[in-house]
Amino acid sequence: MTYKFLMAIGSVFILSCNSRTMHSDATGTFEANEVIVSAEVPGKILSFNVEEGSQLSRDSVVGTIDATNLTLQKEQVDASIRALSEKTSEINPQVKLLEDQLQVLQSQLNTMQREKTRTENLLKQDAATGKQLDDITAQIDVLNKQIAVTRQQIVVSKSNINTQNRGILSESEPLKKKVAQLEDQLQRSNIRNPINGNVLSKYAEAGEVVSAGKALYKIADLSYINLRAYITGDMLPQVRLGQKVKVLIDQGRKEYKTYEGTIIWIADKAEFTPKTIQTKEERANLVYAIKVKVKNDGYLKIGMYGEVQLSDNKK
Repeated sequence: MTYKFLMAIGSVFILSCNSRTMHSDATGTFEANEVIVSAEVPGKILSFNVEEGSQLSRDSVVGTIDATNLTLQKEQVDASIRALSEKTSEINPQVKLLEDQLQVLQSQLNTMQREKTRTENLLKQDAATGKQLDDITAQIDVLNKQIAVTRQQIVVSKSNINTQNRGILSESEPLKKKVAQLEDQLQRSNIRNPINGNVLSKYAEAGEVVSAGKALYKIADLSYINLRAYITGDMLPQVRLGQKVKVLIDQGRKEYKTYEGTIIWIADKAEFTPKTIQTKEERANLVYAIKVKVKNDGYLKIGMYGEVQLSDNKK
């Protein structure tokens, strides 16, 4: 009698449990894609406008880190670039001296050529000697050679100065890259929020000194939230990516609130493998994880339990 009573109680308990689980094919908890925002440069936090639960927009600046050291480094490199330009030689002062000498020689040459013409005329009238003409001709030859040498000196001077200046200015390219690097780091001193979402946790406060990579806060986009549920191996052929399913959450002791969800991920391996060799019945004990994306109306929270109904004919 007692045995039959216990069996009846057991049957009622099993029926009670089954009546609860008949509503769903899988159960799990809600989770979101969380992003931990960290400091990108070391320094003291000057401002930090982040509070747990607050909603932040993408690319908004929520704080700043002291970057005085980076600013001083950039000014130092800028000064080095300006100093390089001052080391370059001006072409005009050096070449102008040679060009002035060339003008004097050219003037002397013109004078000697006129003198040669006059001497040639006098020689025709026997008013001058041949030696005088030879002396003038020799002086003209000397002046022509001096002019040629001076012109060559001008060309060589310009080439040397240009080569020297190019060597000096080539040193500015690495310095310009350094400036660009420092400017990038200065931009990173602004704490910029990466996504639209709600702040889940806050790990730092204004006034603290942080190192690069130090976590500042955690944020997640809760407009859509994922239900990570588990199905058995024998249910795996019934699910596919992109499949629309119903998601149920408790609304009271016997009622459910229903959402529409989409399967966005299916695990390719079982979470648990009971034995190396399984029978057909044991294969049903394999558990596979799936993720169902659900649009959040504000009631869904991270860590809440949810159930998945694969088809509409569930009773």
